[in-house]
Amino acid sequence: MDRRWLFLSAAVALIVVSLGVVLLRDDEADTRHAADTPVASTQANVPPATKSPSPSGSATTASPKPSAKTTPASPSASATSASAKPPTTDSPQAASAGAPLAGRIRPNVTYRGIATFYDADGGGACLYDPSGDVMTAAMNSTDYETAKACGAYVSVRAANGTAITVRITNECPGECAPGQIDLSAEAFAKLADSTAGRIAITWKLVSPSTVGTMSVRYKTGSSQYWCGIQVIGHRNPVARLEVRAGSGWRQLARTDYNYFLSENGTGCGGAIRVTDIFGERLTVDGVAIRPDAVQATRVQFAKR
Repeated sequence: MDRRWLFLSAAVALIVVSLGVVLLRDDEADTRHAADTPVASTQANVPPATKSPSPSGSATTASPKPSAKTTPASPSASATSASAKPPTTDSPQAASAGAPLAGRIRPNVTYRGIATFYDADGGGACLYDPSGDVMTAAMNSTDYETAKACGAYVSVRAANGTAITVRITNECPGECAPGQIDLSAEAFAKLADSTAGRIAITWKLVSPSTVGTMSVRYKTGSSQYWCGIQVIGHRNPVARLEVRAGSGWRQLARTDYNYFLSENGTGCGGAIRVTDIFGERLTVDGVAIRPDAVQATRVQFAKR
């Protein structure tokens, strides 16, 4: 009996010791796990972190893509200004600090293209009368720009250095590429032999000194109820034409045949205000509605 109790007591003691060892190991494992596991904390008084701005010197920005506002005046021809920076076209107000109302053709810009020739009489799409002035030319449709080029004086230079000045009186339609000028046969002959047919040129807008005063003409069919008004003999390209309307001025829309229309008769027979691409405004009074009659004025734009 004593031996049996002794044996049982020893067995119970061994079991208790074993359980103690297991519990100690589990506690150590839990302690290690707790040390390896991050504890989430909430900092109520700490503002959330914000992304630091990149230093301006190392920031990377996407390069702006060219748009219509940064396209040279003649897409297939190169255009360079005195500062060697490409001109800005379809944003007229930014075209040139000196010519805020210029369109595609701007002062102080040299364009490259091709010169061809045709039998010209001074007339054409601009609806100027044929004349003895043979130093004229037709502008390609792109740079003609809905008659904005009409009456402009352009200096054309050949590769051999010979230069002439012509006045734009016509439009050269689809067969003429941007940058191309179709000269009168007489004008072309001053640059090259007619057998050449076509030659490489550069050209630019000029403001000649040898011009008289401007004239105004009302279109055939004009009356106090509808009228078309044309400006002739201007030194610099015309940017807009306005007529007196009450106490203010009303700008008229320009057609591709170089007349400014008042379709409801507003201002017909009244004061006319003409503005060139440089922003100079000239006011003409006393021009009666005399259809198809060229009426001289006493004004002219300043030489630039």
